[in-house]
Amino acid sequence: MNDVGLFYHPDYLLHDTGPGHPERPERVQALMTHLVQSSVWSKLSHTRPEPADVESILQVHPEKYVKSIEQRCRSGERVLDMGDTHVCQESYRIALLAAGAVVQAVDQVVTGSLRRAFCVVRPPGHHAETATAMGFCLFNNVAIAARRAQTQHGIKRVAIVDWDVHHGNGTQEIFYRDNSVLYLSTHQYPFYPGTGAKSETGKDEGEGYTVNCPLPAGSGEREYLQEFQQAIIPALEKFRPEFVLISAGFDAHRNDPLAQMQLTEDSFAKFTTLVREVAERYAGGRIVSVLEGGYDLHGLSRSVEEHLKLLLQ
Repeated sequence: MNDVGLFYHPDYLLHDTGPGHPERPERVQALMTHLVQSSVWSKLSHTRPEPADVESILQVHPEKYVKSIEQRCRSGERVLDMGDTHVCQESYRIALLAAGAVVQAVDQVVTGSLRRAFCVVRPPGHHAETATAMGFCLFNNVAIAARRAQTQHGIKRVAIVDWDVHHGNGTQEIFYRDNSVLYLSTHQYPFYPGTGAKSETGKDEGEGYTVNCPLPAGSGEREYLQEFQQAIIPALEKFRPEFVLISAGFDAHRNDPLAQMQLTEDSFAKFTTLVREVAERYAGGRIVSVLEGGYDLHGLSRSVEEHLKLLLQ
């Protein structure tokens, strides 16, 4: 049995962000072309997801917000925020399709029909706050996945590891007062979107359940691994997650045009191994990984291939 799933729908290419936009259809097109020719392709279980039902989205985002995204996309608006979240008339449906991939991946991994999954989705999600679209993101895919595991499957403790080069302000905001979701982030700092200082650790019941590892521009694998060993892995060990989600952005790659970090494909393989080992100890090995950023086509494609090789182990 191929027990690691790859969730992808060709309609993700229909989310048209316009000429020159970094979050473009070619990202997943190049990635899928690369994976088809790679050694991992035949080892994966392939699923074409259905759109998420709106109820799944409403576990994270209020109905008024969801309806406004639907109306604004369908009416032909092209930009949803201060300038970088570009959409087309199809974008609401495609955002439901992205959330659908993570919902179905969670269902299959929790019920044991898959051991792990990787979701090649767009639009990405980790900048979407409870009621704010920003940073190319409409709905927070990984937050929707966490709530799915909790509300549908009775999972009590979910960990989200976010190694995108940008801080996942949306995921942090959604779970900031929540002690059932541990959010851990490595990111370039100071940098877009301006959040993610070490002092941001959660509030009220959620105090201590947000772990930020800000790193200066130019940081490489050594600095990242230090944060994993000193902050991220100890926090995961203490939390003992029953389910692990990864906000898998690959834009900290040294060739990425949007950032100034120095990681390689091999760096992401090492992070995957560290997170997988924690998942094996506490979560029955269960991981759902969700694509976030990554804007150099070759760097993205090779990094995802290495990520998948380690998820398959």
